[in-house]
Amino acid sequence: MQPYFFPYLGHFALIAAVDEWIVFDISQYTRKSWISRNRVLRPEGGWQYISMPLENSSIHISISQARIANPGDQERYVLGKISHYAKRAPYYPEVCQIVRNTFAHPADGSLASLNIRGLQMVCRYLRLPFHYRVCSQLALEFPHKLAAGGWAPWIAAKLAADVYINPIGGRALFDPAGFSSEGTDLRFLDFKRFVYATPGYSFENDLSILDVLMWNSPEVVARTIRENSALISALS
Repeated sequence: MQPYFFPYLGHFALIAAVDEWIVFDISQYTRKSWISRNRVLRPEGGWQYISMPLENSSIHISISQARIANPGDQERYVLGKISHYAKRAPYYPEVCQIVRNTFAHPADGSLASLNIRGLQMVCRYLRLPFHYRVCSQLALEFPHKLAAGGWAPWIAAKLAADVYINPIGGRALFDPAGFSSEGTDLRFLDFKRFVYATPGYSFENDLSILDVLMWNSPEVVARTIRENSALISALS
């Protein structure tokens, strides 16, 4: 999967379902996507974006080349965007610490590195194993061009994966035969939506994991991941 910025809960359900996570950072960077932004509640109602501005935002760069503009300022920006939770959300201090830990080691200003660290900090908080490798750091000679649904079976085969798991929303993108010809079993993760109480606000679906963690203990979130996840064969 591409490295997303504090993604929604279903992303972590996918992490929990796999043995190894491959960070797909060699594809073209897409502006105004989940790579550089996500959504949290807004004090006045509805939701608002939290975004990472880039110093080199362009459709001509890969995700691995994206660099955050003024990374030292972005921790304060994110904490400011979620500060309105302080008076109502029971786990506000814990979420703020996750944000601080994520920004503690900026590592060359790379957006992908920041997003990976965000995944690490959330998984550590939820006690989810998170073993990952980064595409741009693999000793592989990637083809110059593949169809959108061709990268997953190609990489899975090169890394000798027995099973490849994708969110069920991408089912139409993949041909099971493309995986089976490489010796990989294709499966999909169906994650049932999690609705939770947000006192003082109107609940919004599929917000950033930061919102989920504001209102729910790590034990509840981890249990929800287990209970709301179902693996489905590509042939079913």
